[in-house]
Amino acid sequence: MRLVFAGTPAPAVPALRRLAASAHDIVAVVTRRDAPLGRKRVLTPSPVAAAAAELGLPVIRADRLDAEVTADIAALEPDLGVIVAYGGLVREPLLSAPAHGWINLHFSLLPRWRGAAPVQHALIAGDARTGASVFQLVPELDAGDVFAELAIDVPREATAGDLLSSLADDGAGLLAEVVDAIGAGSAVARPQQGQPTYASKLGDDDGRIRWEEPAGAVLGRIRGVTPEPGAHTTIDGARFKVLAVAPAPDDAPRLAPGALGLHGKQVIAGTASTPIVLEQVQPAGKGAMCAADWWRGLREATPVAGS
Repeated sequence: MRLVFAGTPAPAVPALRRLAASAHDIVAVVTRRDAPLGRKRVLTPSPVAAAAAELGLPVIRADRLDAEVTADIAALEPDLGVIVAYGGLVREPLLSAPAHGWINLHFSLLPRWRGAAPVQHALIAGDARTGASVFQLVPELDAGDVFAELAIDVPREATAGDLLSSLADDGAGLLAEVVDAIGAGSAVARPQQGQPTYASKLGDDDGRIRWEEPAGAVLGRIRGVTPEPGAHTTIDGARFKVLAVAPAPDDAPRLAPGALGLHGKQVIAGTASTPIVLEQVQPAGKGAMCAADWWRGLREATPVAGS
């Protein structure tokens, strides 16, 4: 089949590579325009654009799938559109331009966590299971019939970045199987079952640690916003990033929410239940460091997170 692939960030790259290695023909890769990155704000291609260039695939750069982009894609006469985290909506008439419409690889077990940040919300909510779904794109957000899905237990220590990377790799194979089935005329999709939940894009406040919550919820939030938008609190009014955490040992003393202390060689922080261990942190104006090293460098009284 003639495919159009739309995607932008790194989690979309495994799917692009898997389809590029298949018997199908990728006639165009649609991705968002180069963006300024780093302190010098250097215009940088998206991970998908870079992978497409490496694979020798034609690229359409567009932040919106407008009439011009629609015309460009329609002129290619694609059989199927494939989208993985492009970062924009596919609307009519583009939705119907490919002969078989568009399919989407989404990183949740639909209808749970429709929307922009499913992996992050799954961790924040403390979901024990998650996965990936391949579904038919329809005008309503992430509401189309599902062709295939894979389910996994959420690893206890996984951050959103870890989990998204794993699902991107596994989901690429799932997506390729669905594309093959559509090409062979054997694909069957089923309506989504259950009550939808929604995963809105995360903002900076979603990364603010709520020390007044129980330890499980605090750990889930920190892991769910790592690496983006990042977990943070304040110490003496200054922003303090928390980069890696772990449950505290059973013999660790309970502390008031946000209170910090040393248990053996571990820095611990109090929550509404048991404490957690701070493993890696980044104080304001400094680089990332081991929390124990940061603690040894303190010269004032014991700090309190959220102060």
